[in-house]
Amino acid sequence: MHELGIAFHCIKEVNKIAQENNVAKINSVTIQLGEVSTVIPEYFEDVWNWAVKKETILKDAKVKIEIIKAVTFCEDCKREYPTVQFGKICPNCGSDNTYLVTGNEFVIKEIEAVDQ
Repeated sequence: MHELGIAFHCIKEVNKIAQENNVAKINSVTIQLGEVSTVIPEYFEDVWNWAVKKETILKDAKVKIEIIKAVTFCEDCKREYPTVQFGKICPNCGSDNTYLVTGNEFVIKEIEAVDQ
């Protein structure tokens, strides 16, 4: 389960940002997660909830997950299509000359600090 390592890295980054901005308490963190990023949202949320119990600034901070749809672009017909539904083969022209445009991201989008 690589979600644990990813959660620890994310917590480390959020702690660093909080310290740089003199934030004493974080209420929530919003993560944008690509649909084909290999991070399973439910697992990530479970390990996040376990890990933040041991934190100070992030103690009991909620994680909000927004899914970014996976979109692939076809170099031959110059059209985009939903990756999960069709995979690497373009449904418009049948080409495999394609690449992923979005859907593999893991982004810390927003950190909600508590006013003190």
